[in-house]
Amino acid sequence: MKLKKIVFVLVFCLSIYVALGCSQRPQTTLQPNPLSELRQNLETVFSDPAFYNAHWGVAIQSLKTGEYLYLRNANKGFMPASNMKLFTTAAALIKLGPDFKLRTEVYATGQVDEQGVLNGDLVVRGLGDPALSGRYYDGNMTFVFQAWADSLKKAGIRKISGRIIGDDTFFDDELLGEAWSWDYQSDYYAAQISALTFNDNCVDIIFTPGDSVGDSTFFRLEPATDYITLENRVTTADKVRGTNIRLDRQRGGNHVVCTGTLYKNENNHTEWVTVENPTRYTVKVLQSVLEKNGIIAKEVYDIDELPGFDYDKSHRVAIHYAPPMHEIIKTVNKVSQNLFAELLLRVIGKEYAGTGNADSGEQVAKELFAGMGIHPDEVFMADGSGLTRVDMVSPMSVITLLRSMRQHTFGNYYYDSLPIAGVDGTISKRMQGTAAENNVRAKTGYINRVRALSGYVTTRDGEELVFSMIVNNYTVPTSLCNAKQDLVCEWLANFSR
Repeated sequence: MKLKKIVFVLVFCLSIYVALGCSQRPQTTLQPNPLSELRQNLETVFSDPAFYNAHWGVAIQSLKTGEYLYLRNANKGFMPASNMKLFTTAAALIKLGPDFKLRTEVYATGQVDEQGVLNGDLVVRGLGDPALSGRYYDGNMTFVFQAWADSLKKAGIRKISGRIIGDDTFFDDELLGEAWSWDYQSDYYAAQISALTFNDNCVDIIFTPGDSVGDSTFFRLEPATDYITLENRVTTADKVRGTNIRLDRQRGGNHVVCTGTLYKNENNHTEWVTVENPTRYTVKVLQSVLEKNGIIAKEVYDIDELPGFDYDKSHRVAIHYAPPMHEIIKTVNKVSQNLFAELLLRVIGKEYAGTGNADSGEQVAKELFAGMGIHPDEVFMADGSGLTRVDMVSPMSVITLLRSMRQHTFGNYYYDSLPIAGVDGTISKRMQGTAAENNVRAKTGYINRVRALSGYVTTRDGEELVFSMIVNNYTVPTSLCNAKQDLVCEWLANFSR
């Protein structure tokens, strides 16, 4: 009997189990996780086999929660190209202040006699002012020189018996950034560095086509100067050959050879060539402007060509103030202006470490960044612009900087200095027609086989993110790097939790 009861109980339990198992179960639907999907999509993008021999470094973080949405090689070192300007402009803005104005001073070493002769020298003292150009004066590149001429005439000066001297000793003699490529020397983006700077240390060459295909082109120089000599071998071409002009300035000199073609229907095509010795170039052009205003000066000198100079025996006769620092950093970041960045790095070195060179500027900047939580070994600033290939940053250091600057008292100036997707600056043609347009604020970076984009984006939920995307050593077209960065920005702009 006991055995029968046990069997009965087992059969009964089994029947209940089967009945429960065969009954209809409630339907359950797995809810998608938007963040997981985003991360999967990002992983797919940055694992593209086309970049098999390249390295992507990526960091994306929420400014609202502090959460990292995605990290890839975030603490590894990468060449940043012009993303280095994010660090340089942050240091200049904080250390010098948004209203600080760089300046250039003009001194006279003697007195003016009854005949209007300045019995002495006119000295132009450069202090890192980048604005002796037409950039802030409706394209009138000699606007400041004309103002100085007016001041001298009001002081009764009609002749300078001595010399016009350019003084660039506020900075050390570092004409180029560390490890800049030798074949950059003619290119406007690698203009020589000087505390006394004029027209971005370049001469503008404006080409116009000849009458027929094959004819020589015409050109003019702005400013109209004999500081450079130009050998023009550029010919007029049809649409197939188009415009392709190369400028080669001889090393250590100012003879420029222009080769290539100019499309016959393209008028007033402008190229820019650098000059050797920007200090002497500045005072040479000033001499020409003064002469046009009836003030004669026979000789110009770089102060390095003279035995010495004593400012205690001189008096200031004119001064120029650049726009405030918040406008200068906007120029640096919006159009990625290399020379301005190099000047800023050296100014903060001079002001805070007593030496106007890149090493001192780096020292001051890295002390500042350490207070933001960026370890000194995460950032190597061999220059201020990112043109060198020996700069190094990590994507994590970039977003740490961006996060700190967004929270800083001067953060709005910094934010406003960055290019706006689809609107202005170096990303004016990118991300148009997407959620990233007029949303993303970001700094680009490019040197050969290096492409970077770092900045801010606001999601569909109104959550602000910081991001940094840097790729090194790619062999695909740079346009593919751009497309991936733009796609990620679009995803981030559309992201909703």
